[in-house]
Amino acid sequence: MTWPASNHQIQVSISDQSATLSKNDQTLLKIPVSTAKNGPGFSEGSFCTPTGNFIIREKIGEGAPTFTSFKGRLPKNIWTGQPSNDAILTRILWLEGLDPENENTFLRYIYFHGTHAEDLIGQPASHGCIRLKNDHMLELFNLSPLFTRVTIL
Repeated sequence: MTWPASNHQIQVSISDQSATLSKNDQTLLKIPVSTAKNGPGFSEGSFCTPTGNFIIREKIGEGAPTFTSFKGRLPKNIWTGQPSNDAILTRILWLEGLDPENENTFLRYIYFHGTHAEDLIGQPASHGCIRLKNDHMLELFNLSPLFTRVTIL
């Protein structure tokens, strides 16, 4: 499938646990992230973060309050601190894989999303997604148009 061109690019470094958003090669945002506790990988059910080339295929949650909890990509309520295995909060940037090895990314529901576990940002701790602090998730969501190119290394 052919996707519209974008002058935006997000690069995620698993080794540095960081993401950098740029537009026309100018850095707009550099933030800490949390990728998979299980490391990189492509298999369904592996709880690993895929690597390679992607696009932002869907943006979910625009206009929702910060700390909105999503279930099945639908806003449910405001997170109130209840225990969670992996709360998906604030916004979702849903990734589509562009390489043969990561083509299952969309069906694996791999996202950028806000988290209840902000204290773990900067270290591998997710179930495969890329977790961000909720204020950083708002910034990234607002600055990243649909079809932004993403590279995870």
